[in-house]
Amino acid sequence: MFAGRQLRAALTGLALGALALTTLQGTAVAAGASARPVAAPAPGSPVAAIEAATARALARSLGEPTWDRQVAKAALAGEDVDLMTLSGKSRSASAQRFRAVLAGAEADVAEAKGLGAGTPSLLRVGLVGRAVDAAALADAEPLVASAPADEDAEVVVAYDSAGNAHELDAAKAPDRPVYVVGVDGEAALAAGLRVIDGELAARGLTAPAAPATVSSSGAAAGFWTTRIKSISVGDVKEPWFKSSAEIFSLVTGFGTDGKVRVDTVTMPYLDDAGTTYYPNQILVNWSNYKYSLADVVLMEDDGDTNYSSLAKALAAVLLTVTDQGAYIPLVDAIVDAMPASWWTDDPDYVDSFYTLARETAGSRVGAAANARMTVERYYVSAL
Repeated sequence: MFAGRQLRAALTGLALGALALTTLQGTAVAAGASARPVAAPAPGSPVAAIEAATARALARSLGEPTWDRQVAKAALAGEDVDLMTLSGKSRSASAQRFRAVLAGAEADVAEAKGLGAGTPSLLRVGLVGRAVDAAALADAEPLVASAPADEDAEVVVAYDSAGNAHELDAAKAPDRPVYVVGVDGEAALAAGLRVIDGELAARGLTAPAAPATVSSSGAAAGFWTTRIKSISVGDVKEPWFKSSAEIFSLVTGFGTDGKVRVDTVTMPYLDDAGTTYYPNQILVNWSNYKYSLADVVLMEDDGDTNYSSLAKALAAVLLTVTDQGAYIPLVDAIVDAMPASWWTDDPDYVDSFYTLARETAGSRVGAAANARMTVERYYVSAL
């Protein structure tokens, strides 16, 4: 599952609303369940480890009733809650102690994702599981969980206010509500694409847009684009317990200066696999390209994308491609530049579209047969 609905929809809309509680490590074991060691986050997944540590810290902080009620009220009021903002508004001593831990976690997330200083707060909490009102939520003492890094995991680890770990079974319904801590994928993607754009621009791979042409009357004449009329993706590469992954496109070709050009395009509306969306979104601005052909690669950030590494690897590969006086497909160069070391999670290639021409119109199926889009020529007139 991927972008748009962020954490709560990513989990609630699929199956975390179908979790049952079994307890571990010194707590009573539910009938028919067996205690087992709590799995640590998978090696090489720093974001998942940070989310898990934050979930445990939040759970322990909820032992103070005032702060517990404040979190419950905020979680019931919205799909996901900015933990840094919420804790900053509280005068609770427990909230302030948690906020000190949270500040370090936010810095660690930004570093792990290659976002650098000045990144807005990214850690959120959402409420999933059995629907409750404020009074019932206060009495329920919900657990706090985060998504495991392993996409084949059979359990989700959650914590209570004493810091005890519990396993949530993905196959059965819960008997209590659950808070889930995760990174705001949409905010992380926006910050990450700024990192990519900045790095590519510094390497000369995102040249300034070409000036608008001028008509015989002296007025600016606008430019041709390719616009997405509809788009759908069949397989989003996400299990139920992962937080929202965010889809974006890398549009590549040769710029008007003859150098490789890469433009990033966000697609925040892509919420559900198998659903057709009608964004009327501009995908390619042809005034930026030398040839009437470009390639499009669809990617997703499912949490562990390091944007700084991604940008540097893209630049290193694409700077070796030179204009030979004719269009050269660039999809393979981009995909080949994506070793597993870029991503601490599984590779996030979704699909690619080769040789999209300025004259292209109608339905196109991606090379991996995972994405389908209908495009049209669209002229943008100057004011």
